[in-house]
Amino acid sequence: MFRHTHAWLITLFLSAQLVVTTAHAQDATVTPSAPAVTAPAPVAADAVTEPAPTEPQLVALDKISAGDTAWMLTSTVLVMLMILPGLALFYGGMVRKKNILSTLMQTFAITCVVSLLWWAVGYSWAFTPGSAYLGGSSRFFMDGMVFMKGAGKLSASHLALTIPESVYSMFQLTFACITPALICGAFAERMKFSAMLIFMSVWSLAVYAPIAHWVWEPSGWLSARGLLDYAGGTVVHINAGIAALVAALVLGKRIGYGREPMAPHNLILTVIGASLLWVGWFGFNAGSAVAADGRAGMAMATTQLATAAAALAWMFAEWILKKKPSVLGIASGAVAGLVAITPASGFVGPTPAVIIGLIAGIVCFFSATTLKHALGYDDSLDAFGVHCVGGIVGALLTGVFASKEISGVDGSVLTQLIGVGVTLIYGGLSSYIILKLIDVTIGLRVSEDDEREGLDVSLHGERVD
Repeated sequence: MFRHTHAWLITLFLSAQLVVTTAHAQDATVTPSAPAVTAPAPVAADAVTEPAPTEPQLVALDKISAGDTAWMLTSTVLVMLMILPGLALFYGGMVRKKNILSTLMQTFAITCVVSLLWWAVGYSWAFTPGSAYLGGSSRFFMDGMVFMKGAGKLSASHLALTIPESVYSMFQLTFACITPALICGAFAERMKFSAMLIFMSVWSLAVYAPIAHWVWEPSGWLSARGLLDYAGGTVVHINAGIAALVAALVLGKRIGYGREPMAPHNLILTVIGASLLWVGWFGFNAGSAVAADGRAGMAMATTQLATAAAALAWMFAEWILKKKPSVLGIASGAVAGLVAITPASGFVGPTPAVIIGLIAGIVCFFSATTLKHALGYDDSLDAFGVHCVGGIVGALLTGVFASKEISGVDGSVLTQLIGVGVTLIYGGLSSYIILKLIDVTIGLRVSEDDEREGLDVSLHGERVD
């Protein structure tokens, strides 16, 4: 296991070197791309005559759009629905019965911990001006986020001037919560709960917040370079997916993997979870317009079409190769389509969305089956195969299909490739370092006896009868 883990990491590092070298070569020969219109950035009505603000503002109450605010409140609730209960049920149904409560507990606890970290530090580091690599401290503990009814003013983010900053920060909080929760799918059924809490806490601040700043805050270096990521293909899915793979490699395979049956114990829960993810994803993608406008409507349309196409592509691929279409397969295909359209949803039209979905469904099917078995890693619930691979497919195809008529910017496959590579490098190596430090201090993995008994009883003293 030690040799396999390091072989993977060496391969990742060498690939990273190639990407970074390419980036430097482009910088030396090509004029940098225009700044991207990233997910959180609405188009201000007076953008032609006034420069866009570069830091949070106090604005008059009459400048706040009731329609935009209502839509963003709804979107925030929809994304929370994706996490609790959506992702919790999706993952919970796929593990063995003896581990369902521990799987639900992981998602629930991560949501609680990351919410408080977002309030204390994360929001400020991700979405306030600072350096090209990390935001400032002006919103630590959400200081300065005010609502003064008597004075007729409230604070608004410079990235969303038509809604209260409190709403914008909570919308982004839901992204910060779901991203580390996705990682749990790779190490399900074998990590200590204490180790998981420490890893997710450190990871959310040391990995998620910086990458969110690079991509979505205008002062971030990838944003300035022109990377297109409408709602989180790199920030959320590639980022979580590569951390998931590293975690699976560092922990090693489950006891009995490949020799004992490890079939999902309740696919009804998984389909319910996948359905809640699909519904909630409209808030994830269409909400990233940060306005109730035509672009939000297009993002909603592309999300639906790509998801349907990917679900069918996975289903038919499985039907052809394995002779039967499975419920788990069509649900997994739908999630793959949701992942792949996420970076592109506000940049492409309906037909490219269908193409992206079809490609993602087929590629993720082979990644979660053929690739995983060929390389021999135990990604319990295919967090890497669906989220990282699907995110890469979506990020690169965003560069191919981005429509200037829809987004106002041109796509660049090379810029997208750089963003993918940097996310893989930083996310993968950082995750490895954090995991190894935890392993040498308190240990990562439960004992063999605890794993065989099941984490529900051994870690939480509960069981489902």
